[in-house]
Amino acid sequence: MDSPLGPGRGIRARGAVTNPPNRFERISIHADPEFVEWQLQAEPDAPELAGPRTEFFLDPSRQVLSFNSSPDLPFAASLNPYRGCEHGCSYCYARPTHEYLGFSAGLDFETKVLVKRDAPALLRRALAARSWKPQVVAIGGVTDPYQPVERQLGITRRCLEVFAEFRNPAAIVTKSGGVTRDLDLLQELARYDAAAVYVSITTLDRELHRVMEPRAAAPERRLATVEALARAGIPVGVLLAPVIPGLTDHEIPAIVAASAAAGARFVTHIMLRLPHGLRELFEDWLERHFPERKAKVLNRIRAVRGGRLNDARFHSRQRGSGPFADQVEAMLRLACHRAGLSDSCPSLSTNAFRRPPDLESTPQLSLFGRA
Repeated sequence: MDSPLGPGRGIRARGAVTNPPNRFERISIHADPEFVEWQLQAEPDAPELAGPRTEFFLDPSRQVLSFNSSPDLPFAASLNPYRGCEHGCSYCYARPTHEYLGFSAGLDFETKVLVKRDAPALLRRALAARSWKPQVVAIGGVTDPYQPVERQLGITRRCLEVFAEFRNPAAIVTKSGGVTRDLDLLQELARYDAAAVYVSITTLDRELHRVMEPRAAAPERRLATVEALARAGIPVGVLLAPVIPGLTDHEIPAIVAASAAAGARFVTHIMLRLPHGLRELFEDWLERHFPERKAKVLNRIRAVRGGRLNDARFHSRQRGSGPFADQVEAMLRLACHRAGLSDSCPSLSTNAFRRPPDLESTPQLSLFGRA
């Protein structure tokens, strides 16, 4: 996939510069090269071009919990209040999920965000059902539950209110400091060993962060978030995700040390994944920002992915395989040992789960207006 921009050029605060064709669609839209050239001539010294504004759409889903049977994931149930993510991370493995909606994995993923406005009500219905088996629910395993629009909509907070009402355990994954807004609800859940937060940190390098995660919180802000959560008594750790071979793997000891200093209890990692069209998007990103390192990074990725740029096999997809993947894991384990941290996920409890009294005495069908 050829980019209309040269090395070092990008769209302001966006991770992608193109909308590659949707693999499910026969018709695609391509940028007009004459218009791109006009922009370049109008601002020849600008490292970044102005980009499209984010649009938000209502998600009509009638179920809010997703389930998986993957043997390499520590949870079976997950909740994602948003589809698409404004953070615009260049490496995001969730980008291809936007193609199921008829959008592109490129700019569309970060500029066309679907909002699950009814998520709290749908969640309450799911947990109230007699068929619900209390279990850990991962919040934000696909897209960030605290991306910028959450400040206005508060959907994630209202979902946490439901989890606190039922005392059902929840594990949050986020890059945002916005999670500290909900300390009161997380503390309530933590009283019953029913809360954990994974703060995702990829790099401590501000310049790398700026072009790789253009709308996500800065590294120091994420460490401050870890500190705030730890001070509040919330089990918090750092998710080194993704580790990008040849680009960020050397930062593992420094990130672990900084995480420990901030009060993290654990650090785990996930190796870079490049499913479907994300491979071309990431290659384009490397060509624009790190052309001199592109070959090294891609070769390192192949070294941990059996000679390919992606390996979707269970167990291998999360950590990679081969000597270099083993080296990364050993580096992390040693760094955690030196810092006194665990390198595994914490266990949460379902022992305190309850159905509120009003649900115990109310017929399920009439409760939701289904006479």
